[in-house]
Amino acid sequence: TCVCCPAVISSSAGTVQHRKIHHAVIPKGKGGRSSSSGIAATVFGATGFLGRYVVNRLGRIGSQVVIPHRCDQYDLMYLRPMGDLGQIIFMEWDARDKESIKRAIAHSNVVINLVGREWETRNYRYEDVFVKIPQEIAKAARQAGIEKFIHMSHLNADIRSPSKYLRNKAVGETAVRDEFPDAIIMKPAELFGREDRFFNHFANMRWFGKAVPLISMGKKTVKQPVHVVDVAKAIVSAIKDPDAVGKAYALAGPNRYLLHDLVEYVYAVAHRPFVAYPLPRPLYHFIASFFEKSPFEPWTTPDKVDRFHTTDMKHPELPGLDDLGIVPSSVEQKAIEILRRHRRYRFLEADLGQTPPPKTVTF
Repeated sequence: TCVCCPAVISSSAGTVQHRKIHHAVIPKGKGGRSSSSGIAATVFGATGFLGRYVVNRLGRIGSQVVIPHRCDQYDLMYLRPMGDLGQIIFMEWDARDKESIKRAIAHSNVVINLVGREWETRNYRYEDVFVKIPQEIAKAARQAGIEKFIHMSHLNADIRSPSKYLRNKAVGETAVRDEFPDAIIMKPAELFGREDRFFNHFANMRWFGKAVPLISMGKKTVKQPVHVVDVAKAIVSAIKDPDAVGKAYALAGPNRYLLHDLVEYVYAVAHRPFVAYPLPRPLYHFIASFFEKSPFEPWTTPDKVDRFHTTDMKHPELPGLDDLGIVPSSVEQKAIEILRRHRRYRFLEADLGQTPPPKTVTF
């Protein structure tokens, strides 16, 4: 490895460390996949839904990406071609081992935390996934003198939320800020994309009967879903933007919809019959609690029911996608690429023009 002169990088706590600059973090080239962007990023949680898009965006501008993982080698195969030869580096890590966190960020100048989990397990509760692990990563990043730390939160993160997932997201934000005051916090709404657990979740409900259960028919819940590619672009833009340090970004789609209208549109695009029926929250929780006991990935949980029936907050005081130079994609533009696989064969090539778009709301 070619090593250039040592550089002095001061961390937010005031401790000054001498770090040697690797040739990978000196920008050069025309900006494509085979150039060098000057970004050496460690992406925790890169094997998840959002992670693969972030790695792809970093790889295509010529960044070096370190991917700490704890999954099988076969689950990493699709990440390998995302960067130029030798630019995607994989290393095993243990979230509870502080030394493995330090090893993962030792040669990076950017750390991105995308660690998340839609359901709790016996080994990893929401407190571990959204508070303790991000706190340890932020602490290690500060001590190593990392320039930029990006933490993934949620638009509805609130300590008063009925959802334990969203409560812990809010606590995690505070914990990260305490350890790394200059952290950039991303607060996206529900993500939609090809492998999402939002549109696909509702589309797959047809397997449990012809009707879709919604609390209050979905007429009291407003959603503002954001496309996963836009969030990945926002992360890369925040890395490049020197003014992003210490800010929190509210990342939401361009339109707000009633949950009922959104699910109705999902079924209209998939050319499937849509019948919604109101299900009281306690009964929905009771049914979901049986799915939660699954030893595999649970199809739904009581917490997921609460999260999906929480109205998306508005954060007019926070910068958004526009401030990062990104024009957000609407649901109507991208729905077909997610939902085409839910169509029957005879509707596979049906034109999208015959499907009326969902009604938008302003509240």
